[in-house]
Amino acid sequence: MTFDVRRFDIYRKVPKDLTQPTYTGAFISVCCCFFMLFLFLSELTGFIATEIVNELYVDDPDKDSGGKIDVSVNISLPNLHCDLVGLDIQDEMGRHEVGHIENSMKVPLNNGHGCRFEGEFSINKVPGNFHVSTHSATAQPQSPDMTHIIHKLAFGEKLQVQHVQGAFNALGGANRLQSNALASHDYILKIVPTVYEDLGGKQRFSYQYTVANKEYVAYSHTGRIIPAIWFRYDLSPITVKYTEKRQPFYRFITTICAIIGGTFTVAGIIDSCIFTASEAWKKIQIGKMS
Repeated sequence: MTFDVRRFDIYRKVPKDLTQPTYTGAFISVCCCFFMLFLFLSELTGFIATEIVNELYVDDPDKDSGGKIDVSVNISLPNLHCDLVGLDIQDEMGRHEVGHIENSMKVPLNNGHGCRFEGEFSINKVPGNFHVSTHSATAQPQSPDMTHIIHKLAFGEKLQVQHVQGAFNALGGANRLQSNALASHDYILKIVPTVYEDLGGKQRFSYQYTVANKEYVAYSHTGRIIPAIWFRYDLSPITVKYTEKRQPFYRFITTICAIIGGTFTVAGIIDSCIFTASEAWKKIQIGKMS
C-alpha cells in the first residue's frame, strides 16, 4: 500500500471539459483584473510613500543643548541709522547684555539712512526678552523711528520638510512701516519645542512659536520713553514631535493577499449568482415553450 501525498491537496483541479466559459464570466474576470491592478497600485503608492505622524508630550527634547536655544533674526529699519541700531538681551537668570555684536551684521539701507540688522545668538531656556533699540548707541536720538519689516525670526535648527506646515518663522514678512514712528512694538512669543525624526532615527530640534503683538507710545514721569522693538518670550512645556514612518512590508503583503483573495471570492460569487439566474431563466423559457 503506497502513501499518496496528493490526498492533502485542498486545491483540487477540475478538468477543462467539465467547465463552461461564458461571456458574463469573461466580463467579470476582466473587470476583476483591472480592479485588482488599481488596488495594488494604490497600496504600492502608500507603501512607498512616507507618512508623517505627529504627537505631543511634556519633556525637554534637546537635553544636550546646554539649556540654550539658537536664535536667528533679520529685521530692516529703513529710517534708523546703523550706528544707532543695537540688540539687547535679558532673561530671568540674570543675563543683561546691551549692544550684542557677536555673529551680527548691519547693512545700510536708503543711502545710509536706514539699516538691516542680521544676527545669530543664543538665549537661555527661561522667560526673557531681546529687543532691537538704540540703548547701546553712544548718543541717544531725539525721535528714533522704529518702523520696521521683520524678514526672519526663527529658533533652533532650520527645519524645512515637505508636508510639515509649522509656524517656524511666524513673524517672517511682518510689516510695520505704516505704524507710528515713535511707538514701541511688543511681540509676545510662546515658543514650542519641536522634534523631527526621520526614517533613520536621526532627530532634528527646532522651535515653533505663536505670537501676539501690540504697539504703544510709552511715557514716564520724565517724559516719553525711547521706543524699541521687544520680543518677549516664554517656553511651552509641550513638545511637538514629527516622526517619519513607512508601512511594514508584512502589512503590505497581507493587504495584497487580502485584495487578491477578496476580489476573486466576491467576483466568483457574483458570477455564480448571474450564471444560476441565467440558467433558471432558460429553464423557465423552455418550460413555456413546451
